Amino acid sequence: MFGDSFFKKVEDKTKVDKDTIISLANKLQNSNMKDEKILGELIDEISNLTGKKVSDERKKKIIDTIAKDNVPKDIDSML
Repeated sequence: MFGDSFFKKVEDKTKVDKDTIISLANKLQNSNMKDEKILGELIDEISNLTGKKVSDERKKKIIDTIAKDNVPKDIDSML
């Protein structure tokens, strides 16, 4: 689905390697994306992986966006 150029873009921006991205994607795929607790844990994990802090306010906005299915379908446009 995604080529090496996609993973290279993500790795360049986040400093997270392809294997970690794939592992995280598998975890996301097997999670209940409507469960706010699980979403919060995933956001914290991504925050730790990337070394980027996420405020409680921003975390709530992310959770609300995902729970309401308002996530852009074109991931490439987010990079």
